[in-house]
Amino acid sequence: MLKLHFIDDQYPQAEITHIRKIARAIVLDENNNIIILQIKRNDIFGNYSYLETPGGGVEENETISHAVKRELEEEIGTKVKIIKKIGIVGDYYNLLNRQNENHYFLVKVVSKTKIHHESFGDSFISNILNIPLDEVIKIYEEENNIDIIKLVKQRELPILLEAKRIITNLIK
Repeated sequence: MLKLHFIDDQYPQAEITHIRKIARAIVLDENNNIIILQIKRNDIFGNYSYLETPGGGVEENETISHAVKRELEEEIGTKVKIIKKIGIVGDYYNLLNRQNENHYFLVKVVSKTKIHHESFGDSFISNILNIPLDEVIKIYEEENNIDIIKLVKQRELPILLEAKRIITNLIK
């Protein structure tokens, strides 16, 4: 299982006032494509469009595995089966005074439900895409290394590469 830690070197350093535990997933659809979110934002981070894995905050008294299942139902309208925990990525967002503890899972869609966005962060979701894993990896590799895009890329790309390794080993 991967364990990574990254700093925010894109925005002015700030005091970290809180830690947010987040459950995220590499979601395989029925065709073994990845379900990924197209995020569009124009806020304190700037005006950007980029890809991000689905997931969100773990609620008080909630397990991480329950949180990832709940978040995927809310954000992409799917019930999933957890295949494997991929890793944990610690990262920082200076503009939010926050450290994140991202727990990543490889999951498979078992059924579709109804999308019901619940949080402010869900308002940044402009599209839900089904893309082959290799294509998602290529998109991340070609992304710019600036601002919020760099912060997301440094967190997501190693997890996507590890997911590819796991999937390849499962097929053997």
